Amino acid sequence: MSALKERYEKEVVPRLIETFGYKNRMQVPRLVKVVLNMGLGEAIQNIKILESAAEELKAIAGQQPVITKAKKSIAAFKLRENMPIGCMVTLRRERMFDFLQKLINVALPRVRDFRGVSPKAFDGRGNYALGIREHIIFPEIDYDKIDKIKGMNVCIVTSARTDEEGRELLRLLGMPFRN
Repeated sequence: MSALKERYEKEVVPRLIETFGYKNRMQVPRLVKVVLNMGLGEAIQNIKILESAAEELKAIAGQQPVITKAKKSIAAFKLRENMPIGCMVTLRRERMFDFLQKLINVALPRVRDFRGVSPKAFDGRGNYALGIREHIIFPEIDYDKIDKIKGMNVCIVTSARTDEEGRELLRLLGMPFRN
């Protein structure tokens, strides 16, 4: 069992029950999934960028990503429907906990001038979205072998009903929120 999952079971659940006064353990918010997404507009001209992004995302997540395609044609961007323009991966269970532990303890502290993540990036239903400008903060990425620094989105989906519950869940799991 992952150290983060063990921490959730032993420390976070009792603290959330105490804080929010849940009557049942099943009411306690939990992590549902983590979605990693790389949108690559440059993939229209150069398909190799998409292939390298998929390989790098596979190394970061430990799971094969899915190539995402354009839903609409946009003439101004020279984009046609069904053109590959990004890649994404959905992590659940053990891989989700392993990734979050790596994100919180290894990757985020490697960000330049890091002062914490924004506590305002919740969607109103307890889910958190985080944008990462440089994917090279992850230890699996070999800096010498990348052709271009890419950004990525990390969406943490929880079963929390409100932002307050979601924020407290992530804070207790160790997410470094800014004050």
